[in-house]
Parts: sequence; C-alpha cells; structure tokens
Amino acid sequence: TDEIMQQEIRPLVAVDIIEQLHRQFAILSGGRGKDGAPIITFPEFAGFSDIPDEDFLNVVTYLTSIPSLEAASIGFIIIIDRRRDKWSAVKASLTRIAGAFPGNLQLVFVLRPSRFIQRTIADIGIKLYRDDFKMKVPIIMLNSVSDLHGYIDKSQLTRELGGTLEYGHSQWIHHRTAIENFAMTVKTTAQMLQSFGTDLAETELPNDVQCTEELLSAHTDHHGKLKDELKLAVKQGATLLTCIREPVTRSANCKLSPDELENVATVERLLAQLDETEKAFDQFWTKHHLKLEQCLQLRHFEHDFREVKLALDNLMEVQAGFADVGDSVTRVEHLLREQKHLEEKGQEPLEKAQSLALHGEQLIQNNHYAVDSIRPKCVELRRICDDFTNETKKKYDILGKSLELHKQLDKASQWCESGIYLLASQAVDKCQSQEGAETALVEIEKFLVTAKDHQLSNPKEFYNQFDMILTPEIKANAQRILQKLEDVQEMFDKRQVSLKKLAAKQTRPVQPVAPHPESSPKRASPKITRPAGVGPNTSLSSHRGGAGQKPRVGLVLVGSQMGMDGQTALCSAPGAAHIINELIETERVYVEELQSIIEGYASAMDNPSLVHLIPAALQNKKDILFGNLPEIYDFHNRQIFLKEIENCIENPELLARCFLKRKEDLQIYEKYCQNKPRSEALWRQCGDSIFFQECQRKLDHKLSLDAYLLKPVQRITKYQLLLKEMLKCSKNSEGTAELEEALATMLDIIKSVNDSMHQIAITGYEGDVGELGKLLMQGSFNVWTDHKKGHNKVKDLARFKPMQRHLFLYTKMLLFCKKREENSDGHEKTASYSFKNSLKMSTVGITENVKGDNKKFEIWYNGREEVYIIQASSVELKNTWISEIRKVLTGQLEACR
Repeated sequence: TDEIMQQEIRPLVAVDIIEQLHRQFAILSGGRGKDGAPIITFPEFAGFSDIPDEDFLNVVTYLTSIPSLEAASIGFIIIIDRRRDKWSAVKASLTRIAGAFPGNLQLVFVLRPSRFIQRTIADIGIKLYRDDFKMKVPIIMLNSVSDLHGYIDKSQLTRELGGTLEYGHSQWIHHRTAIENFAMTVKTTAQMLQSFGTDLAETELPNDVQCTEELLSAHTDHHGKLKDELKLAVKQGATLLTCIREPVTRSANCKLSPDELENVATVERLLAQLDETEKAFDQFWTKHHLKLEQCLQLRHFEHDFREVKLALDNLMEVQAGFADVGDSVTRVEHLLREQKHLEEKGQEPLEKAQSLALHGEQLIQNNHYAVDSIRPKCVELRRICDDFTNETKKKYDILGKSLELHKQLDKASQWCESGIYLLASQAVDKCQSQEGAETALVEIEKFLVTAKDHQLSNPKEFYNQFDMILTPEIKANAQRILQKLEDVQEMFDKRQVSLKKLAAKQTRPVQPVAPHPESSPKRASPKITRPAGVGPNTSLSSHRGGAGQKPRVGLVLVGSQMGMDGQTALCSAPGAAHIINELIETERVYVEELQSIIEGYASAMDNPSLVHLIPAALQNKKDILFGNLPEIYDFHNRQIFLKEIENCIENPELLARCFLKRKEDLQIYEKYCQNKPRSEALWRQCGDSIFFQECQRKLDHKLSLDAYLLKPVQRITKYQLLLKEMLKCSKNSEGTAELEEALATMLDIIKSVNDSMHQIAITGYEGDVGELGKLLMQGSFNVWTDHKKGHNKVKDLARFKPMQRHLFLYTKMLLFCKKREENSDGHEKTASYSFKNSLKMSTVGITENVKGDNKKFEIWYNGREEVYIIQASSVELKNTWISEIRKVLTGQLEACR
C-alpha cells in the first residue's frame, strides 16, 4: 500500500475493471497451497475464448498484484476447471494463460473434461502440445476434484472444487473496492494535510488586529474541516475493518483466509499511517496556532500601545503647556486646581499604561516570540508614566513655592497698608502731649514687632529662596513690595524719632485747637487703601432685597411646567378663576411649544443647508415623525381655541361650552396618537443624529424633541384634569351639567384615542377596518365556542378550555383577535392583535345571562349554529358590553323598520 501511495502512475484498481471482474472468469479465492502459494482459479466459463485479450490481461494482472510480495514470490498455483468442456477449451485456456500470465507460476492443475471421448483427446493432446504451451512448470491433468484434494487441502478450496473455503465473489469485489477507496482516501487526506501545512508554513503574519483575527479564524476553520475529514477517514477504515472481520465475529469457529488476513493487515497499516499523519499534523498545528494566537496578542498589544501612547502624549503636551507659575494667590490657586484636574484626568490613561506594561511583561514571561518588540514598548510606557508623575510633582512643588511667595508678598503688602493706616490714624493733636506721644510710640513698637512674621527683611535671602519661580513680572512686583517695605519702615523710623522728641520735651500743657476746615491748606490727601476688616461700616440699606424691603411674591403656575406624566399641581388659591388662569397660561405655553417644534424642527428639515445633517432613514419621513402636529397647532393657535378660552376669563361658566363646541375638532388627537408608535420607532432609529442636536441647540431647549412630541398626548389628559377640578369648584351651581358633559366628552375622546391605538395593532384582517363603522368597545375576554357543526371532540374541548380573545365591537362587525406581545427594538413590549374570526352584527343574537356564571353572556350566529360564550372580568364590564351590543341591535332594528 505504501508503494501504491508513492507511485506517481496510478496502478490498476478494481473499479477500473469492475465489469470484467464481475464476469468471474478468473478468481483469487484466498486459498493457498501447502507452501503458501496463492491459488488463482479459472472456473468453467462458456465464453472464455471470446474474452478480449486486454480484459483477460487486466484481470490476471490485477489478481496477481493482490497477494503480498512474499506470497507472490513463492509462485502462483493455477486451477483450470474444464470438466464440462472440450479439449479445445482446455487447449485455448492453457495457450492464453501461457502467453499472458504475468506472475511466477508454480503449478497448473487442469480438471479435464469428464466425458470419455474428450478426456481421451485431452490425454493425447497434453502429450502432443505440452511444449507448445511454453510453460516451464508442471501441468497436472486431473480426472476429478478428489484427485485435486491430494495436492491441495480442502480447506483451501471453494465448494465448487469440493472444498470448505467460504468465498463470495460479490463480497470479494466489494472488499477490494472498499480497501482501494480507503487507501485513496488516506492518500488524499495526507496530501490535503501536507498542502495545508505548506500553506501555513508560508503564511505571512498580518500587521493589524482585524486581519490577524480573520486569518486565525480562517485557519482554525480549515483545521476543523480537515480534522473532520480525518475523523471520517478513520471511521471509514474502522468500518471496513469490521466488515472484513465480520465472519470471525459472527462465528468463533470461522477463520479468515490468508488473503482476508492480508486485507486486515492492509487496513490496519493504513489506519496506523493515518494516525501517524494526524499526530504529526497536530504537532505542527499546535505550534502554528500558538504563533497565530501570539501574533494576535501582539497586534492587540501594539494597538493598545498606540492608543495609550497617544493619550499619554496628549497628556504630557497639556502638562507641558502648564508653564505659568501665577502672578497672584488667586491665580496660583486656580492653577493648582487645574493641575489637580489634569492629574485626575491622567489617572485613567496612566492606569491603562501600567496595566498594558504589566500585560506586556506577562507576554514576555510566557515566551512570546516577539519579545524584542514588546519589551521596549513596556519600558517606554513606564518611562512616560514616571515622567508624568515626576513632572506633576515638580509642578506641584513650583506652584507651592509660588503660592508661598505670593502669600508672603500679599502679607507684606497688607502689612504696609496697615502700617500706613496706623500712621495716618494717629491724630497729631493727641501726640503733642508726652502721654500721647508715648502711647503712639507703644502702638508703633507693637506694630513693628509683626514685621518679623513676613521674613522679608533680607531681600537676598528672599530671592535665593524663590529663585526657581522668579519671572521678570514676579521679580518686579517683589521689588516694588520690598521697596514699599523700606519706605514704610523709613516712615516709621521718622515717626519714632519725632515722637521720642515730643515725649522728651518738658513744656507746659498746650491746649490744642483744631483748625477750621476752611482754613486748612487745600491739598490732595493721599489715597489710603484700608486693610480688610478696618474702616466704617458699610450700609446695605440701598441693596435690592436689603433690610426693610419686602420680597416680591409671585403666583407660580406649575401647570405651565407640566411633567412628563401629564399631572398638574394646582396652587392653593381656590376658585374657578384660578383654574381658568392656569388653563390659559398652560395653553399659551403649549401653543408656543408647538410653534417652536414646527419652526425649529419640521421646517428645518426643508432647509437645504441642513440636508446633509439629516439621516438617510429620516429622508422624506417628516409626516411620520410629526404626524398631524401642524393641524393640531392650527387648531390651538390664538385665532381659534386659545382665543375662545381667553374669552372665558370673565365668564368661567362658558368654559364647558368651548369644549362642547370643539368636540369634533378635538378628534384630531386620535389621528396623532394613532401615528405615535411609528413616530417613536423612527425617533429611536434617528434621535441621536447631529441634525436634532443642532436644532435643539438653536432653540435652546433643555429637553430633546421626543419629550415635546409627547406634549399633545399629555395635553388631552390635562384638559380632563382641569375640567375635573373645575367641576369640583362648581358643584351644585349653574353650568354644572355642561361641565359634566364637557368632562364626559373629553373622557370619550381619551377612550376613542385609546381604542384607536388598539385598533391600529390589528393584523391579518383582509378587509378595511375603516368600513366596519365606529369602534364602540374593545377588550380582552375568555371565550368558549359551542358549534353544532364539527367534531364532538372539538366541542368538548372548547367547553372546558377557554380561548383568550381580544374583542373589537364595531357598529357593523364584531372581531375576535388573539393578543400577542413582542419586544420592539429592545424597548417595552408592544401589543398586536392577530385576527381570528368576525361576526356581522346584522346576523347575530345575544343571550344576556348564562346559567352558573353572572359574568358570562352569549353571542350566537345563524340560529345558534355558532355559539360564542364570553366571560368578562367583572359583572360591570359585562353589563357595559351588553348595553352597547343592545344599542347596536336596536339601532339596526329601527333602521329596518
């Protein structure tokens, strides 16, 4: 088999000569001579002389190629069975075999014709023509199979030759084709593995994550398919081995022939070769797969490194821009806050960098093939982190020094100001006496003691201490303050000298006389900056909201800032006038909001300069997003509904008439609500687009568009709530009946809107629901059916197991639907109603009470051929439905009359 697999020229196989083999003019039964020579039998075959030479040669060549080289080297034994034939057939057979047999011959046995004349001719003929047969082996003429048994054991002969060897020609052909197919499968599989291995070895590693992932996935898939091919090949070989060994498995007394044993050995050898090939391939694949995984790890590491490096570089660039050391305490404190913010901002990229460096070191420890590429990047990441940390510390040190410097300068400046103020506040008249002069001296000495706290007495030491942050501006300011300190110190020195002289004089008391202001010389007094906390009290009486001023208390209408749930908080002021005011105020806000939506969003969609910002999914779908909002705005603007409400300020009792008058107009909300699911679906798809963000920014809206698109839904609820409040204020007064009717109207509109929202969710109804008349009621019920037609079993089941049905009652039809709930784009569940059945109201009857359950009623059809038993959730609901159905039936009866 190894030779077969290694030959470039494909040898002869059974499938090539399958038709000739099936003719069975020559067989390799599997029997062996006493010395192990393979036996080829030429059974009786009527058309032996008619077999084409090519077919004969192919079959004989194929049969001689099957036994092992060891067995074939012993020589073949040929048995020619011509017992029923003539001498001419024997002669022809011997001649053909002598001329075409490709193998090494040992013996030729001829079972000669059994008829006396032909046997006699055969004896003579074999003597006369022996040399013509060109055989260098003995030709033994046998009279019967019993003679043959003297040469060959019965166990090596088939039953046709009086032996016990089991042989089935069809099974032999099947085994041979199966073995050769398996050998070809093993060869093909080995070639596929070798080809795949060559491709893997020649594959260049990609340079990015995506291509590496795709390559790893492709190679893994290909590897999986090849492993499946291997499994199939192994399974094929195992199955073939089982088939060959089947006789032994079936009977312990049975033994395989030498040829069958050779077949077993061949299949086992092929399986072993397959196993060795698989092991070698698995070892190669393990190394290749590891390299691909490491390549993917490297590409991820490089990608993350680039991202983190970019973030760190940006961070370092921002940090490098923090060169300012501040020119005041306030500025330095601001810079410290900015530095703190930068430090906090840098924590995330720094942590990512440290984590990535740690990951890189783990890759190195795990013997990654790209150590030389990973290690420098880890070093670079740690270096940048250290640089940022060190630079941050340096910045904090510099700013800390700067803060200390400016605080000292501020203290020094404040000390100078306080000193100047002290000198200015010492009254000259009080210092003329010895006691006054001594008091002033004590004040000055106490104040001069505080100069030590500022440590600015030695300018050289000061400059050395803050040399690192002394910019020209700061140095100039420090010099100015130091000069100021010297000047103030000099002023104190001169004052001390003067006061000491005054304290030393022994003169008579002098009565000081304060000069009149008008006699004082006119000169500009120096501007003295008072230190903090010193000086006259500042009056706050002139400030807005100061003492004595009462705060303004305004009326806050919460309704104008109604929440998303449509609820309203009424202020504590009682009376219908307040409700009218709130209604008008909120109506004005509502109209303004509608106008802003239409002008700021809907009209903007037609602006050519904004077309490029509109998502493709939103193109030509303005009517879906906004519905009939322009129609609602036209109705509510100041020319129609708002104006009518404003006319009710002086006459609140007219409010109900406004709603009753506009009962039909308010039906526009039903159309808006029916479109709302489509609008919301479109918003979920496009709501985060730049177009809407730009519109919201221009309008300065705090809420996004979807919040404003809910306003109409909230508004009709608002009307209902305000009418309820109005009714509470107007109980037992004139106009109460109209208010109750107006409230009922709004409740009917809300119910109609609610019903229509359910109606648009009906699916599967082939007709037009718009032709069924007005939708009167809708709701869910338990329903049983009891039909006269149909199988009794169906009726029995229907009685005990109710169906869950959602009923829609129209003036012309009653629809039975099945409610289904499904998630919509990850949002809340939305209901739909799958149409199941319908009944024309012109042909139905009703039974209002069902025995045994006061919540059930019956609707029947065609003289009770179809009966629907309906169970409501409550008696009240049942009575409401019966009342509506009765109205429909009564109306139909009156119409017929």
